[in-house]
Amino acid sequence: MSEKDENIVNEEQMEETQETENHKTSDKKNQKRWYIVHTYSGYENKVKSNLEKRIEYMNMADKIFRVEVPQKTITQIKGGRKQEKEEKIFPGYVLVEMIMDEDSWYVVRHTAGVTKFVGSAKKPIPAKDSEIKKIIHRSTAQTQKIEMDIKVGEKVRIISGPFAEFVGDITEVYPDKAKLRAMVSIFGRETPVELEYKQIQKL
Repeated sequence: MSEKDENIVNEEQMEETQETENHKTSDKKNQKRWYIVHTYSGYENKVKSNLEKRIEYMNMADKIFRVEVPQKTITQIKGGRKQEKEEKIFPGYVLVEMIMDEDSWYVVRHTAGVTKFVGSAKKPIPAKDSEIKKIIHRSTAQTQKIEMDIKVGEKVRIISGPFAEFVGDITEVYPDKAKLRAMVSIFGRETPVELEYKQIQKL
């Protein structure tokens, strides 16, 4: 092979390598990722609704795919009655799955109620997939929160656990943990016992 032919082959190989590198960069640039958007407090659902309308109106469905407000269902037991309500996992934040470029950035950033992307002003940082999976999993998991109208000095009957059927006097209440401490008379001795709300009944 002559030197001229070798040069042509080398040039072609370099062009192929450059093309492959360009494809890789382009693929990385056009990758679908999750981004976290900061909103005005209490505007999370409004931002989701506004952004979904803008995606449709501005034909951005090929660049902005999902808008999520992570929530969990809380079951409250208050006065013996069950109530379910939705509670936001991250108040003030909305998750957006999108391919980031100038157009998609503009559509999201200029949606009413959005204050900024998490990251620098012009370079939002994509969230880690592992973090997003945890958040989405927390959204689907149900949490039970029990609330009881009880106070120190009241008597309660224990309905489950090793002290079932005993009666105790409440000495401390921990509403955030749905627990309390009560003094229970066991074999004539006053013994402090820690109990969960679900283990007791008011007398």
